[in-house]
Amino acid sequence: MNVLKRIAEAQDSLSEEALSHLKTYKYSSVDKSFVSRYILRHYWNAFVELLPLWLAPNMVTLIGFMFIVGNLILLEIAIPDLVGPTSQWVYYSFALGIWMYSTMDNVDGKQARRTGTSSGLGELFDHGIDSLNCTLASLLQAAAMGQGSTKIGAFTTLLPCLPMFFSTWETYHTHTLYLGYVNGPTEGLIIAIAIMVVSGYYGPHIFSYRVADYWSYSGLFGDWSFQELFVFVLGFSFMATHFPACVYNVVRARNRQRLPILPIFFEWVPAIVASVSAVSWLYSPYSTLLSENRLVLFAVTMCFVIGRMTTKIILAHLTRQPFPYWTILITPLVGGAILGNLPRFGFPMVSAWLEVLYLRAYLVFAFFTYMHWAFFVINRITTYLGINCLTIKKDKSKAREQVYRQFGEGRLDSINLRPDPFADSRVKAN
Repeated sequence: MNVLKRIAEAQDSLSEEALSHLKTYKYSSVDKSFVSRYILRHYWNAFVELLPLWLAPNMVTLIGFMFIVGNLILLEIAIPDLVGPTSQWVYYSFALGIWMYSTMDNVDGKQARRTGTSSGLGELFDHGIDSLNCTLASLLQAAAMGQGSTKIGAFTTLLPCLPMFFSTWETYHTHTLYLGYVNGPTEGLIIAIAIMVVSGYYGPHIFSYRVADYWSYSGLFGDWSFQELFVFVLGFSFMATHFPACVYNVVRARNRQRLPILPIFFEWVPAIVASVSAVSWLYSPYSTLLSENRLVLFAVTMCFVIGRMTTKIILAHLTRQPFPYWTILITPLVGGAILGNLPRFGFPMVSAWLEVLYLRAYLVFAFFTYMHWAFFVINRITTYLGINCLTIKKDKSKAREQVYRQFGEGRLDSINLRPDPFADSRVKAN
């Protein structure tokens, strides 16, 4: 009965009235990165010209994500302990996978413009994939630095979930995606790729050396390893730059709209509960997940939890619905935190096989719940808008291709082949 109730609630949230907002929705983003604006932008514009006009933008996004999935499978085969070392080409493949994912993630909007298939579904699909990728790409990073299934490795893997949540929360209130002068999707991924290349050339063990061993520096960070320094930089960059900027932009937007400020802080509840639960479970001295090398399993599970959490916010933003304060996938995470800390409450410690069985069951539940919801949402939107998700309808594809080849991309903005109220909604502001 609870499942049927949730399905009914989901259907109510995607009523005809809610979906009608998709027809007037306009995508808005601000990217202040100099690297994006003056270097990578030219590369992306050239790369998108290599894509055939029959290739749907969402398929471009999905292809990029498949590079990460392929890397994840390779990681599980070659570096299951996240320590290594392994063959050099494995780390190089990680770097290539991240680069291709980033490339596809940045040209899918351009492909939407070329083909005249921009829609609100594009943003939902794009940012939904980004949400899934948060923990997975970070897992590759942890393996490239040889951090292993440790507290440091868990921190590196899970911390990027918070910037993703708060960026989505910021977009919900400001209706604009803000990327700063130094941001994760650009400079962050470039740094990750550089680290993977270094691991491929020297081996991941190089990051376990002390800072003082290389820089003759014995100050505050001299006795730290490069792994520890990297963790500090991650945490500091989030707390000192990303998080304050998100709060500032949201507060400014609320003041401009003359809306109350206090209620927005209650919207952090899902992120706080999920973060506290994950840390309480993994870092507990009574949990065997890290010692039994289960960080990969935990990260894959969390990718669906975070994916569901942030994608629901994106959907609410697109359809102008109330902020979603909870997702059912967080509940088992709270249960895991309790399970991993039972001795604190006077109960005996659970065995390793029971804990991993619970985590595996959690993964199955999270996967099927996420996929069922995703298919339902995509089907509702595509049916309402009369579009396909991963393909372009033939009539529109042929007409757009003819105009594109005759006039070029610039003319597509002013040529209306048929009523398209959401045209160019995925074009990123530069």
